[in-house]
Amino acid sequence: MKTLFLTAFLAITIVSCNNKAKETETNATETQAGSNELFACPMHPEVTGKKGEKCSKCGMELTEPVAQGQPAHDSTHDDAAQPTADETAANATSAFSTDEIIANYLKIKNALTKDDANGAATAGKELYKTFNSADASGLTAAQKKEYTDIAGDAKEHAEHIGDNAGKIAHQREHFAILSKDINDLIKLLGSNKKLYQDHCPMYDDGKGAIWISESKEIKNPYYGSKMLTCGSLKKTL
Repeated sequence: MKTLFLTAFLAITIVSCNNKAKETETNATETQAGSNELFACPMHPEVTGKKGEKCSKCGMELTEPVAQGQPAHDSTHDDAAQPTADETAANATSAFSTDEIIANYLKIKNALTKDDANGAATAGKELYKTFNSADASGLTAAQKKEYTDIAGDAKEHAEHIGDNAGKIAHQREHFAILSKDINDLIKLLGSNKKLYQDHCPMYDDGKGAIWISESKEIKNPYYGSKMLTCGSLKKTL
């Protein structure tokens, strides 16, 4: 008799434990499902998140359940869809072309290599007009600030070259500074053309000066026919 009672007691205990384990498992599953459930803002249904979180637009609590299977969308977490700072800068740069500026600069350079002061003056005036008509509105604020500084200085030297057709030595003085401006402009906004930075070590009493060229062949704009091949290629831009 005693054995019969003991057996019955053990059977009841085992069944009870099994039921408890199933109940615990069910509760855990429900809890996990609940933690994954999304709620939306009553005023801005596109803003979703966990229950109790606040709407990023109006601050209301997220209380509206989002239907299961509906893709979650939170406007505050749309970073992946937004362009990065580098992409923004690249887009801005692509909206501004340095082609015409560089083309007119190279015309000045090539005229000076031929001791052609009139040709340099004509190209200088064209470069001045090009800077005046350039639209920098597509640049970023930082790019526009730097471009404005460079362009302001470059315009001044282009104007001097344009106004001094009979004074090639004076044109070359301004060309030396203009070349630095064009070099800075290329570093800032790039170029669609393969270019080279050359250097004349003798110009300006040995202080030296650079110029930008579209060719690897050295043709010195500071001395022209006197020392046309004086200088060296410093780097490719």
